[in-house]
Amino acid sequence: MTASDSTTESVGTVVVAGVANLAIAVAKLAAGLLSGSAAMLSEAAHSVADTTTEVLLYVALRRSAHPADVRHPFGYGKESYVWAFLAALFTFVAGAGFAVTHGVTTILVHEHGGEYGVAYVVLAVSFAIEAVSLARAVRQIRAGSRRWRTTPRRFLRLTADTTVKAVFLEDSAALVGLVIAGAGLGLSHATGDELYDGLASILIGLLLLVVAIILARNNISLLVGRAVPERLHREIERELAALPTVHRIDTLLTMQLGPDDVLVAAKVDFDDDATGADIEAAADEAERRLTGRYPQIGYVFLDPTRSAPGTDGQRARRIQERRTPGGPHRT
Repeated sequence: MTASDSTTESVGTVVVAGVANLAIAVAKLAAGLLSGSAAMLSEAAHSVADTTTEVLLYVALRRSAHPADVRHPFGYGKESYVWAFLAALFTFVAGAGFAVTHGVTTILVHEHGGEYGVAYVVLAVSFAIEAVSLARAVRQIRAGSRRWRTTPRRFLRLTADTTVKAVFLEDSAALVGLVIAGAGLGLSHATGDELYDGLASILIGLLLLVVAIILARNNISLLVGRAVPERLHREIERELAALPTVHRIDTLLTMQLGPDDVLVAAKVDFDDDATGADIEAAADEAERRLTGRYPQIGYVFLDPTRSAPGTDGQRARRIQERRTPGGPHRT
């Protein structure tokens, strides 16, 4: 799967989640107003926050897909993290803030003025729709984990694709929130005490708060300039060290420029007898190997550097072993 295919899949995941959340938000709002349930109104705010988040994530994907230009030679990939960070802030302010405030108000006022039946129906339908949206996000996570040859859990934790991570966390939180709302509503219905409905609303707000903090921290890390995961770093280093005429990799730096764009820069100590043509060939080979194995790597820069003091003897032995038939590394 290419970076373009991955972006297209992310757009599809965001659109499906956005349409689902919009429909659910309208249904929850109507059920909340008819039932008078604080938990249902908090769930409506939850879905409104999620819908707005999907809109911002869609903008993030479109903006980050703009090609590189003179003013932005490495492209616009990091812009996706800006919009995703704004989405996390909106979830924090609009979703968590409303849910906690309304829950506290419900506990203090302790009044209920509607029927419960419609709320139960909306909760059940919403759960089914959110499950469908979550299933699509899970499929994308599994596909991404296969592409990077890692586990789905590790891929979700380390991926630079904030859109799929946001959709997965929001849909998961939505399902948990629906269970909490149903429990609070059912307890209030059974006991006649609105305390449980108010507590459910507060718990939904705290759940949204946790999701917002996780997403905000992740996007801040990527905006600052996060390196690729350690295992991938080691694999890149092994690929570079295996190049002809390369003596040692002194420094290897990587950075996520966007969800599907990685920069690789390395200070490379070449063999003393390497010519300018050898170094150029090694640089071309490095780019070919890395981009062929990892399509997300968009830039590869090698900086020839001098050997560290005391390594000349080791270098000479290595060159001699490479040239001499039957040397210690031959069998």
